[in-house]
Amino acid sequence: MIKSIRTYCKNLQIKFKGWITSCFQGTYHHYICYFPKNTGLVSHFLLKLFFSGIKINQDQIAVIQNIPKDAIVVYITKYKSYFEYLFYHTRYKKNGLLCPEIGFDYNVYLWQPISRLLKIFFAHLAYIYKNMAWPNPYDSGYIKQELNKGRSALLSLIEKKDFHRRFVKAETDPIRYLIEMQESIERPIYLIPQLMVFDKKPSRSNPTLINLLFGNREKPGKIKRLITLFKNPEKILVEISEPLNLKYFIAQSAYQKRSIEHLSVELRRYLILQINRHRQSITGPVLHSIEELKENILTNNRLQKFMAHHSKKRNIPIHKVHKKADAYLEEITAKYNISIIQTGATVVRWFLNTMFEGISVNNDVLKKVKNMSQKGPLILIPCHKSHLDYLILSYILFTNNMPCPHVAAGKNLSFWPLGPIFRGGGAFFIRRTFRGAVLYSKIFGEYIHKLLEEGFNIEFFIEGGRSRTGKLILPKLGLLSMLISAYKNGACDDMIFVPIYIGYDRVLEESSYLNEIEGGQKKPESLKQIIKARKFLKKRYGRVYVMFHEPISFKKLLAENNYQLSEMTQKEQNALCRNLGHRVINAINKVSVVNPHALVASAILNCSEKLFSYEHLTYQIETYMTYLFSQEAKLADTLLIDQVHAVENALDSYVQRKFIEPLSKNKSTVSSNTLFKVNESKRAILEYYKNNCIAFFVPAAFTALTILENDAFQFAASNLHSGYTFLQEFFKFEFAYNVDRTTESVVRKTIKSFIDDAILMPHPTLPDTYNLTSVGFRKLKFFSSFLKTYFESYWIALNFFMRYPKNSINAKERLKKIQVTGNRMYKRKEIERKESLSKINYENAIEFFITHNIRGSDDIEKIDFYADTIRRYLKHLPS
Repeated sequence: MIKSIRTYCKNLQIKFKGWITSCFQGTYHHYICYFPKNTGLVSHFLLKLFFSGIKINQDQIAVIQNIPKDAIVVYITKYKSYFEYLFYHTRYKKNGLLCPEIGFDYNVYLWQPISRLLKIFFAHLAYIYKNMAWPNPYDSGYIKQELNKGRSALLSLIEKKDFHRRFVKAETDPIRYLIEMQESIERPIYLIPQLMVFDKKPSRSNPTLINLLFGNREKPGKIKRLITLFKNPEKILVEISEPLNLKYFIAQSAYQKRSIEHLSVELRRYLILQINRHRQSITGPVLHSIEELKENILTNNRLQKFMAHHSKKRNIPIHKVHKKADAYLEEITAKYNISIIQTGATVVRWFLNTMFEGISVNNDVLKKVKNMSQKGPLILIPCHKSHLDYLILSYILFTNNMPCPHVAAGKNLSFWPLGPIFRGGGAFFIRRTFRGAVLYSKIFGEYIHKLLEEGFNIEFFIEGGRSRTGKLILPKLGLLSMLISAYKNGACDDMIFVPIYIGYDRVLEESSYLNEIEGGQKKPESLKQIIKARKFLKKRYGRVYVMFHEPISFKKLLAENNYQLSEMTQKEQNALCRNLGHRVINAINKVSVVNPHALVASAILNCSEKLFSYEHLTYQIETYMTYLFSQEAKLADTLLIDQVHAVENALDSYVQRKFIEPLSKNKSTVSSNTLFKVNESKRAILEYYKNNCIAFFVPAAFTALTILENDAFQFAASNLHSGYTFLQEFFKFEFAYNVDRTTESVVRKTIKSFIDDAILMPHPTLPDTYNLTSVGFRKLKFFSSFLKTYFESYWIALNFFMRYPKNSINAKERLKKIQVTGNRMYKRKEIERKESLSKINYENAIEFFITHNIRGSDDIEKIDFYADTIRRYLKHLPS
């Protein structure tokens, strides 16, 4: 025992002499800013245990893993924090990543191995003895040397005494040091901004006493950090921002002739701004009190001038104008409350788990949306199929560490008790029409301007209201126009438009939609309706689908099309607004999900016979699936995993809900020969589900009907263009079309799909010529049938115009007369499909005929033209 102790002491003495010798022989490169990977077993275990509750998502780790292997990595934080430095060092080492071993202006003493501390002490002692100066890791070239060896570093942009050291004492600026280093080497230096969020709640403009005592949410004090770590470590969020290649940054033309001092200031500002924007993409902007918000809006110069002019023009005392403006703002404004949002998230989670079988979300695109939110406020534009839409979208964003948006909600939803709750969740209320309300319109526009200026994300439904037909409604452009005007007035540097598809296997409002489609009145929202809604909790409604389209930068869109918004006339700006509206609708259609219920409903309603077999139904569905695959349509996971089972489940759902009825004796089993018939009273709801996927089939339906209308088994593609264009114009109030694609390109792509399914065959010798196969003729009927409902609805509307002179009946009575006409024609079997008796289809037909100068029975020539045309097309559609 004594001998072992003597041996240990002797070895320690030899090592001690070695340290002394090496230090005094010129090896002075031992600095406290270096924190090695190997910190010793005890230190490593304690730090690993200390930070074990904090999680980093794999997608965040992937950002670091994708950095080029030859790059020098420097991690960036906004504020100097030993807590964060030790965490990144420990966790990155555990995950096999480059951990920050060099800390710019960090002095880590406690966790260093004792052997290193002794080396540092004697190295510094030797250096001071020889040079009569304190050793500096910058001046000695130590940091540059270690970074070139492949070590990574951590640099903090803001420290309490950092500015004083750099500006007053003229000490080395780490940012400038890295720029100089990059200019002297070929290897790229990658700066990786990262942030640690302890509280996702947005900051408030007026700090509370707790903030003063324990630090604010952006920079919590030590006590708050430790309490969060030990009590709720899952609340600590670690995110990696977009890496910056310093070599590319320096090479930008804007910085070519700038001094290194200016360049270092610009780089520091750029990194701070990036981290701030990233944090804001998680927590949202700073929240102001309602009083502060009102004062900012009502006292701005634009609104003050407008109110003065409005007072003078309308001969209203200015104080009354101010009073009315204040009341309007009170009516509109959201009262964003994070506590209500957190409670709401819990409630929505319970609802979803109770009523649905799950949610499908394209998280890969959602991550892109989150990254783009750092460039400017998001303008979230979902389609609108249910009252659940805004709840589900806000829930998805909140659970993915994004702030809930400010949602434009109809004033009909401001009733008690939901109105105050919705306001707390971010809803601001908008009237259905601004007609005659000049001051209200201006106040609303200024509120939108303020939201964009503050950086809040905004959500609105471009269709205006919920779709009662299942397909997308053509865009309502009022709010979109206000957003463009606010951007034009400098509210923000960019707007990021995000079209979103939200769909359901089955909607909650099924029965009320059926009532409204058939001409019933919409019941206003009320507390009584909410109480009745409890019955929905007893049913299951399948899956929910939420698909985000690739975000569209408005700034980039303007640049790509050489638009100068500031120089546009109002007419040109309106045209831009229309173009953008249709672009958004097309984008939503593009990411729509075809689910089994929509596919089965399409096959059922497009069957030419009153009775159909299961075998025929599956054959028709196979035809549709082949086409959808060729169009690269997004299909529900259930269809991709097990198509047969998914179709059987959807069919069974329709049987259980008595939409269709099997005619076999044993109704619990279905064979290939089982016959079904449709419940006539439920056809309108089946039409709703069919329309959920109709956008994908419209090009095929137009092309198929044009081929059938040609009435020839051989044709040239060019012969289809005029017919396709006519159908596109005829149904322009029914379907949105891709503004970036020509008729020729759409027809060409559709023909290719038909060739792939053996519907058409290219002519062996004649170019651009095709032959229709015998099986293809039958399949073309499957596609053209999608249009029969609309032709019959338009035929009913045209019959009204045939019977009544111009201006003989007002608009409200006109619709009632058309409904009567439709019911009479259906009873006389002049039309075949009950779903054609659609109030919404009638309204679109009226708008089409009026815009094409048909206003009554006096317009004989035009009526005859469209009557002949509709009859001709109906003759080629299956009966």
